[in-house]
Amino acid sequence: MANSMGSLFIGESGLKTSQNALNATANNFANVDTAGYVRERILQQDRHYDTFKRTPAIGPAQSGLGVSIGDVIHARDIFLDKTFRTQSGRSGFYSTTFEAISEAETLFQELQGTAFQEVLDSEESSFWVAFQEFAKDPSDRANQNLVIQKAGLFESRAKAVYNGLKKYQSNLNQQISDTIDDINDIGEKIRQYNLEIMKIESAGVETAMDLRDQRDLLLDELASYGDISWKELANGVVKVNFEGVSFIDELRVNEIGKKADEVTGFITPYWPQLTNEAKGECYKVYDVSAEISTAKKNDIGSLKALVLARGYKYANYQDLQGVSMEKYDATLGNSVMMNVEAELDMLVHTIVTSVNDLFAPNIRYDGPITGKDENGNNVSYADGAWILDAENCYVGEDGELPPQELFVRTGCSRYTTVYGDDGKTYYVFNEEDETDTALQYTTGSIKVNPALLESESKLPAYSQHGRDEDLPVAYKLGEALAALWETDTMFLSPHDTTPCTFSEFYAKMTGELTTLGNVFSSTASGLEGSVLETDNARQQVIGVSSDEELTNMIKYQNAYNASSRFINVISEMIETIIYRMG
Repeated sequence: MANSMGSLFIGESGLKTSQNALNATANNFANVDTAGYVRERILQQDRHYDTFKRTPAIGPAQSGLGVSIGDVIHARDIFLDKTFRTQSGRSGFYSTTFEAISEAETLFQELQGTAFQEVLDSEESSFWVAFQEFAKDPSDRANQNLVIQKAGLFESRAKAVYNGLKKYQSNLNQQISDTIDDINDIGEKIRQYNLEIMKIESAGVETAMDLRDQRDLLLDELASYGDISWKELANGVVKVNFEGVSFIDELRVNEIGKKADEVTGFITPYWPQLTNEAKGECYKVYDVSAEISTAKKNDIGSLKALVLARGYKYANYQDLQGVSMEKYDATLGNSVMMNVEAELDMLVHTIVTSVNDLFAPNIRYDGPITGKDENGNNVSYADGAWILDAENCYVGEDGELPPQELFVRTGCSRYTTVYGDDGKTYYVFNEEDETDTALQYTTGSIKVNPALLESESKLPAYSQHGRDEDLPVAYKLGEALAALWETDTMFLSPHDTTPCTFSEFYAKMTGELTTLGNVFSSTASGLEGSVLETDNARQQVIGVSSDEELTNMIKYQNAYNASSRFINVISEMIETIIYRMG
């Protein structure tokens, strides 16, 4: 009788175990399309069975208490997780950089640079054509007007592209700010999951599987933003490092801070907990001067790509002029937008200064200059100052000195008139100031000379020498201006020092951009394929198969039915024994 009653407990264990297995299978079915869900697999085990006799032909004689749930497997492949997250981070880096390159290409006109190139050197209506016409007869008002008109078009188009690049930098800056917010938000959510998981699992009875799934999904998302490493502690808490620095620990989230530049407003990600503001020290998340390569494993994360693509300032020709290869690599080499801005501005600066220097040429003055300027102020210049070459310069129809330059700076005029103590008049060139863009011939600070817009006759077109009643036409000036486009006066960067013309420089600049875009595009595409392939392999481990779960459901339903029939048989047997004894 006692053994019969024990058999009821054995049947009851089968019912309960099968019911729990059915519940787990149903849960898998319900979450077949849930992002990040990891399927639950049931392992059953004997419950306290003892073997007291073994008969080879029949089998062991056993006595026990039935069956129980041995474990609910929440299977993940750590290697696949690490591979997926690394590849996801690299994919984010290259795809984000490619987007920045594509935007720069678009600003130059639909991937080919057509619009700006037409203004620069097309054979129909460009700045270059205007000088070709001017060279035929510099005194012709129509030719003079054409030069001024095309100069205005060149200025406006250059500014449109340059300002578009700056605007996109500001857009990238906003993306950086938003991305930092997203990263910090993910960190806080993971911390909350850590607390909830630790609370649920502290008794050692239940495993917080759904919470773990959501936490792992957040880790996947975090990996696309940067290089992460993680470690799960015995209490269920997962610690996370972001770019080699502790981001999430047992107690807190060490959020990424935002340090905004006072001039540009550009945000630099930094670690507040490692920064000593009292000493003026800032522990930045990224070293933007470091060489980026797969071998160094630092080409990871969309946040890093955004920071590098934007750069740390608005660049101009000063960032390219006379810099060493080491300085170039440390400042412009990793920044798409700064590099393009500097190259475009170098092209504009070289064209503008080359044209101006022909219309109003300068020479070094051998000796100091002292006297008064046009405002009556005492001035002095050291030996070797740049002054107008008044003997050999060209003049406008009015014959006045100094001659007009084609492009002027917003911050100063070309010359300061000095009435020397020696009785001579000097036109001292106001040199460019590398600390003040308003005093530079840079894209953002130039405009066509307003005096020429009022009267094209003031454009230098005549020689001072051999004048009787009429000024001789400056055909040599026209020829020199036309020849500028055929002169190798530029080189692209410290990595490409081959002399080139304006057109060749532009072709190299846009060609380099297109080549870089192709490299990043192909790399991003390849990594996207690797991410997809790795994720497919992960899904073989963690994903829910509806066919497999249906098979399990049938299996556990049959097991449940079998346990039910077993209990019915034992119940009938006990009932029979009781009635017979009665």
